[in-house]
Amino acid sequence: MIAQLLLPKWLILQILKFRTEMLQIAQLRDNKDKIVEALIKRNFKEAEEEVNRVIDLDKERRNLVQDLENTQSESNNLSKQIGMLMRAGNKDEAERVKSQTTSLKEKVKGLSEKLNIVEVDLKTELYKIPNVPNDDVPAGTTETDNEVVHEHGEAPELPDEALPHWELIKKYDIIDFELGVKITGAGFPIYKGKGARLQRALVNFFLDEALNAGYTEVQPPIVINESSGYGTGQLPDKDGQMYHVGEENFFLIPTAEVPITNMYRDVILKETELPVKNVGYTPCFRREAGSWGAHVRGLNRLHQFDKVEIVQIDHPDNSYNTLKAMCKHVQGLLEKLQLKYRVLNLCGGDLGFTSAQTFDMEVYSAAQEKWLEVSSVSNFETYQANRLKLRFENTDKKKRLLHTLNGSALALPRIIAAILENNQTKDGIIIPEVLRPYTGFDKID
Repeated sequence: MIAQLLLPKWLILQILKFRTEMLQIAQLRDNKDKIVEALIKRNFKEAEEEVNRVIDLDKERRNLVQDLENTQSESNNLSKQIGMLMRAGNKDEAERVKSQTTSLKEKVKGLSEKLNIVEVDLKTELYKIPNVPNDDVPAGTTETDNEVVHEHGEAPELPDEALPHWELIKKYDIIDFELGVKITGAGFPIYKGKGARLQRALVNFFLDEALNAGYTEVQPPIVINESSGYGTGQLPDKDGQMYHVGEENFFLIPTAEVPITNMYRDVILKETELPVKNVGYTPCFRREAGSWGAHVRGLNRLHQFDKVEIVQIDHPDNSYNTLKAMCKHVQGLLEKLQLKYRVLNLCGGDLGFTSAQTFDMEVYSAAQEKWLEVSSVSNFETYQANRLKLRFENTDKKKRLLHTLNGSALALPRIIAAILENNQTKDGIIIPEVLRPYTGFDKID
């Protein structure tokens, strides 16, 4: 069955709109074995089958293109002959050639329709293939196989009557989950009083730190169109995880990465403009907030949360140095907040669909006695840039795809949870010193 009968109309139209390849097919052809091996490392069991299907479809597409061009050329040449024959008075021969051109035009129409179907099938299969992981990504299937590459700080000594943050927020009346349920539903808390001021303080602190590091602040839309979702890879992979605004066919953003990176869709940068560094604060929305239980109580997992995101676009030769620098930036924030943290190099099986390598930062929650993920910093290499048609022109005037990177710097809910739990005393919750100029108070009591 052809792809059109399997896919919703909006997806078919979007696939046809994007003529760039999600993964460069020439690379798939030339490096098939290496790519298949790398994809298997990220637990993509259908790797060889999918890559072979793409290569076969591309071969069929190229054959159809050649056949179509040849047929069109033959038809054009014959059409020119008709006028010459008519002027020469050879009407019978002209009619015979005209009949041939009619037949060729029907063949062109048939080939065009078949090419259209094959292109949809090819794009559909390409959408199924995740990014190829970097060689430094460890093998593994689940988060338990992630590699701890750095750990910093000591766990605080808490009083005997220490409480988890969901009890602390009730005790000090700073976040209201029940009122959020009344207004919207589960996973949409209301921050109030010193809780709201703490949240605002963290946002401003994270933004100021990014500005000091050379990032340019942007305030992007929190609603995106389909083209933006496809550009950074949220569509079609995470279609079910995003809130859909039906009438306009928009989506609420899952992260500021999406609108900020899409600012550069269809853009050709100059090499001298690199790296591009942007930071943005937005609310974020996730439909799939996980199952409800002790491990996702309180602020551990929400449908709406605030986050400051750093995004860089850089030269392919320098992007992994940039990835390290972005990780260092996030680690610096955690150290200034005096939070115990660790850095994980995600294994292949835990890697996001579009990422070539990701480092997660986790803070230690002393009251819960568990690690909480607060940031993911990723290099997508050319995966997003290829969808976005985001390129740069080097000194030789040659155009190459850029590398895109982003990271949470930081996501607020679990940072707030860790601050509340790790800084609780008998007399209240102590605010980290670096935040006091932003909060205007040094304690929640």
